[in-house]
Amino acid sequence: MDAVLEAVRAGRTGETALLVRKLSDAERRGLLPELQALRKELRAAPWETRPERSYPALQVAGAMCHSGAAAAATWIAGADMRWRQAPADTLLKVLADRDTGWQADVARRLAARPVSADVPFLLMAGLVRRSGCEVPVTDAYVVGWVRHIGHSWGRVSLVDRLRAEPDLAPLVTGLFELADLGEVRWLFGEGPGSWQSALAELTGAGVLERKSVVDACVARLLRGGGPTDHRIFLPLLGLLALTRDEVRERVADWTALARDAASPVAAHAQSVLAGLALDGGLTPRQLAEASEGLLFRAEKKLVRAQLVLLGKVLARDASAAAELLPVVAQAFGHEDTQVQERALKLVERHAKRLDGEPAARSEAVRSEIAVAAERLSPALRMRATAVPGIAPAAAPEAYEEVLPPPPEPLRLPAAPDSAVALAEEVSALLAADGDEDVAAFERALDGLARHAHRDQDALREALEPVAATRWWWEPEPHRRQLCEERFGHTRRGLLTAEGGLELVLATLYGAVSTATLLAGLRSGPADHDCARHGFSRVLDVRLRELAHRIRTDPQPLLLATPSWSTGLLEPAELVDRLDAYRRLGARVGEADFAQALLRVRREDRTAALAAAGRASALGTPEGERLARRLSAGAPALPANGRRTSGPRILVESGEVGELLADFPEAFRRLGRAFTVSDAVRYCYHWGQENHRHWLATLPELREIVAVRLVHDVSEAAQDDGRGMAAALPLLAESGGPAGESTHLCVAYGLGARHPEDRLAAVDALLVLAARGQLDAERLGADLGQLVRRGAVKPLRLAESARTAAATGANATIWEMLRHTLPVLLADLASAGSTGTAGASGAARGLGELLSVAADCAERSGARGELPHLSGAAARRGSSRLAVQARRLRDALAVAEAA
Repeated sequence: MDAVLEAVRAGRTGETALLVRKLSDAERRGLLPELQALRKELRAAPWETRPERSYPALQVAGAMCHSGAAAAATWIAGADMRWRQAPADTLLKVLADRDTGWQADVARRLAARPVSADVPFLLMAGLVRRSGCEVPVTDAYVVGWVRHIGHSWGRVSLVDRLRAEPDLAPLVTGLFELADLGEVRWLFGEGPGSWQSALAELTGAGVLERKSVVDACVARLLRGGGPTDHRIFLPLLGLLALTRDEVRERVADWTALARDAASPVAAHAQSVLAGLALDGGLTPRQLAEASEGLLFRAEKKLVRAQLVLLGKVLARDASAAAELLPVVAQAFGHEDTQVQERALKLVERHAKRLDGEPAARSEAVRSEIAVAAERLSPALRMRATAVPGIAPAAAPEAYEEVLPPPPEPLRLPAAPDSAVALAEEVSALLAADGDEDVAAFERALDGLARHAHRDQDALREALEPVAATRWWWEPEPHRRQLCEERFGHTRRGLLTAEGGLELVLATLYGAVSTATLLAGLRSGPADHDCARHGFSRVLDVRLRELAHRIRTDPQPLLLATPSWSTGLLEPAELVDRLDAYRRLGARVGEADFAQALLRVRREDRTAALAAAGRASALGTPEGERLARRLSAGAPALPANGRRTSGPRILVESGEVGELLADFPEAFRRLGRAFTVSDAVRYCYHWGQENHRHWLATLPELREIVAVRLVHDVSEAAQDDGRGMAAALPLLAESGGPAGESTHLCVAYGLGARHPEDRLAAVDALLVLAARGQLDAERLGADLGQLVRRGAVKPLRLAESARTAAATGANATIWEMLRHTLPVLLADLASAGSTGTAGASGAARGLGELLSVAADCAERSGARGELPHLSGAAARRGSSRLAVQARRLRDALAVAEAA
């Protein structure tokens, strides 16, 4: 047996097989524990020194020694064997002496493994062939087969390779049933020579049963899935060229696909249904059922095409009016008013045909249409009153603006009194991977400080399960050296919130020396001349101070822990904490106290002045500083100035004198003047910042934060960055005046590339409006300039505006767009007077903005004229821009007349 283990360790696969073959069954069973021990040893070896050459021989030896099929399959497909497997023909050779039932069982078990197990197809296929069992149609087997066929290059065509497959029918069936086609998508190809072309040819030749292939293809499209599904199976369906009878047999399938499938599949199903309807192959009831779901789809092209089809059928068959007009009326609720108008025109044109129906039936249909008409836009609802018998039942109510209530800040609970509970919170924060909640983070820091002051041994015991999973836990010298380098040199990057927790934990377990902690604390600001990210430096110095104090002089608590989720600290609480420090004789941390001063609430002057008196009575230097700050009130905001950088509009600000005095250097840079060069200059620690921590640093001075956020948020609109606008709702919830920079941040967010960023900007807009802090005129004017310069795309802005208006904020959005549109309409008029190409560029996306504006104006009863609108409304044709401009003009005229 020692000879076998020696051959395995040396990676001599052939020799290993010969030696094991000579062993008896009992000897093989006796060898298994030693093979398992060797496998465990190899697993535990460091990745960089792991002897990979041993694995093929180990896989062969284990497969030969296991007598049970389940154990043998588990051994062969082990995750650690995946990267260096024995050749499939070698495994087949050493297993050839097993009975066919055993081999069939192993084949089925290997095929049942997930695709990610990467079991060799040739091994599974060889076992199936030798045992004579049915081919196992599993994802792993089918994916392996597709890869094998696709990689079998040569002069033999794909069609001939498939034709030669003895189990072609069940494997093709399995192909249609694969859970995920992403593993083999690139093998399918397109056009002649592709899998789709080959399968269609084999179906046409009778090699594959046509009905089975068609049914499987349609069923796969019905099942849905990602883009890969319809890119493979929709072309195949087209190549199969279904006959009229085959199409008619599947009317229910086309109906379901038109309602719910991905857009390309729905378009195909709609075209099939349209062909049937125009050829008399659909009853009015079937067409109505197909239209019901389709008219609610978001794709306007599909909805318009279906309305055109319904119009053709209604014109051809008068008796279909009672069945189809209620379905047409469902489009009255579509968000696009042009779709609503198309539907209303159909009802206007064909409503008289209901007179030929029995009285009860006609009355019921008209009543149903009347109820649907209540969802029309105000202008179209008024127009619908002229249609006999379908006037909306409910008169429009007087408009009342409805804004979502602003979120209320949450009171932070005290830090966990139990070290075990604290450890759970720290674990959750580390698992958040940079997406941690600021309030939870601050609470955990306070808990770490309190428990480190109370009993560090108990804290270490509670945190050990968490610390043992961190990269710095291993005692190897090179890891210790790496820990010293990463935590000691700020040139490697400022600490993030997660990195700060790592530093505190590493400090508790002695993974960082005291000298390194002190050097990291002292070496900061001069090495980081990046004004844009002064907030990151503030967090960095706070975290380094906490780690150093835990090692040298633990603090009883943290002064800067917020009282509220917004980052605000109640002045009375801060006085109580300073009093606790005084009674304990504890030394106040410089960075901790500086952050506490920046967070303390001063807007409530009664509470601030009362706390100032108590603070002064403490008789400590910190108490006197707090008293002076609370008595001084809010500082004056610095003067701002606008500058441009390419298509961007950025903001510069002057100094904040209050932040330049009596604060540590890391904090004073927040009060320095901020210029455009600071905003656009690259710094090596970009990408490490968390904007939510910025807002919690200055919770009553949001403009100081916003001026530094403008460039970052602009990347969401200009550079298609993702997540750059995520902090906008918190910016809106923060304290202090909402000035130029705050509104410019929201403007960029409304034009962000990604929907989640646009939604965050909409939330921020609504919060500002609900708090009475939104300057719609300023925001609208900013948007006009950003769209004009190309920094914001009008289609994205229109989508954001429509989303905000859908919450009930029609008057707010109209007031915003009322100051955006004149800028763009003026550009349109100017471009139209100089050349059609310029006019086309200026008009791009403007129709959608006009549509949203018209919606809001109609619903809110807006009044007055809009500069330059008449010129756009006078444009000829039925372009979306011209139609919506006329609609907005008419809405404002109706309101003015009213």
